[in-house]
Amino acid sequence: MPVEPPPSPWSFGDPERYDELDDLVGIGADLGPGTLLAAYRRGLFPMPSGTPGDPMYWFCPVQRGVLPLDGLRVSRSLRRAARDFEIRVDSAFEDVLAACADPRRDSGWIDDDIRTAYADLHRLGWAHSVEAWRDGVLVGGLYGIAIGGLFAGESMFHHVTDASKVALLGLVDLLADEHVGRRVLDVQWRTDHLASLGVVEVARADYLRRLADALLVPLPAAFA
Repeated sequence: MPVEPPPSPWSFGDPERYDELDDLVGIGADLGPGTLLAAYRRGLFPMPSGTPGDPMYWFCPVQRGVLPLDGLRVSRSLRRAARDFEIRVDSAFEDVLAACADPRRDSGWIDDDIRTAYADLHRLGWAHSVEAWRDGVLVGGLYGIAIGGLFAGESMFHHVTDASKVALLGLVDLLADEHVGRRVLDVQWRTDHLASLGVVEVARADYLRRLADALLVPLPAAFA
């Protein structure tokens, strides 16, 4: 089971009082394990500002990207492709994190501070990777935070066609247990690519209600 770290010295305030028009709801704090867990439990997640030396930015999107666990769009070709991959959990977390943080990627945002923070959360049992392997080689995957019935997806990568989609399919399968109706798969923001996979937008207030219920649900067996 995950190890609960010391509580955060920071407060993220009342989400019901956040600006109704702005995704950015806080600046500062730290990336300690207790701070990160407190943020996710409140519906927030961190991202660097993009300027070295600036404090961390904290977001709680007005319109949240969520993948309904019965709404993943899987084509016949993807189902066929999935047979060529092996799904593993947490067998190469830091390799997945490094691939997601590759500075050659477009719009890369994962800096060394983020990498260190999520590696620490992984060692405590809160951050997890779902990996797509082919012929013994890691070719795609994703990582995120699992707290009760919440899985907060952070980033994904692929080195071969469909590998990240297969990892997402694997994640959805791992979350599909007797509590599936109360679980939340958070992807932060809806993009055109994610929308093509079934991601929808949920208003902040609705997301926070779903989150509060999801946090009461046990972890999926794969992450417990």
